[in-house]
Amino acid sequence: MFFGFDVFDNKKLFESDKEKMAGRIIAIGDIHGCLAALDTLLDAIQPDKSDSLIPLGDFVDRGNNTAGTLDRLIDLRERCFLFPILGNHDELMLDVISGQTWNLGKWLMYGGRQTMRSYGTDSVADIPKKHIEFLQSCVPYCETERHFFTHASYQENKPLAKTDSTVLRWESLKIRTPGPHISRKMAVLGHTAQKSGEILYQGNLLCIDTYCYGTGCLTAFEVQTGEYWQADKTGQLLNHSHFRVQWE
Repeated sequence: MFFGFDVFDNKKLFESDKEKMAGRIIAIGDIHGCLAALDTLLDAIQPDKSDSLIPLGDFVDRGNNTAGTLDRLIDLRERCFLFPILGNHDELMLDVISGQTWNLGKWLMYGGRQTMRSYGTDSVADIPKKHIEFLQSCVPYCETERHFFTHASYQENKPLAKTDSTVLRWESLKIRTPGPHISRKMAVLGHTAQKSGEILYQGNLLCIDTYCYGTGCLTAFEVQTGEYWQADKTGQLLNHSHFRVQWE
């Protein structure tokens, strides 16, 4: 199984894009600072050096522990292969950090206040450099032989490398639900919160943002077997089961 992705500036490929992935391939939905839920899933999954974890972005905002969540994701790189995807909330936070002050009000309104509270500061200058570098290292998408992963959506008739970043990170499935991709691969997405707490499956795509920061849960999904785990924001493990996906 091959892995391919572009770096943040979408200009060149990482050296590892031809590496074969062994072990499990587990996508994780929008965490949004819900560290207790993430820790519960990691305890259940027990990732090791053979596993590949693909968090689908929106690591920050809304939940109560963005700072701890980023620390945990950074530490995960010592336990397994980690391929974090950049979400729209992560992008907006980076914009503010880089000096785009006109985005500050928007960011604070959409969860930035909770993020700053987790750092115990009112200034983005106090955010640790390692957290900024982690977010800057996140990729816009990644793919295996049978799946591809983006934060939000995709364009059916465009290769991922040529897909507009607004679509990849911001477009809601409530606005447009794409059909099968030209690659014929299954899409695994986040971003569009499923407030029922249930995985959305529409034949050509899965959405595993299950509204953890609200009344739903955080979902981890092993794409090769359909095994999945769910935990709520208090850290209670709610589900560990298998999801039936029918391949065309």
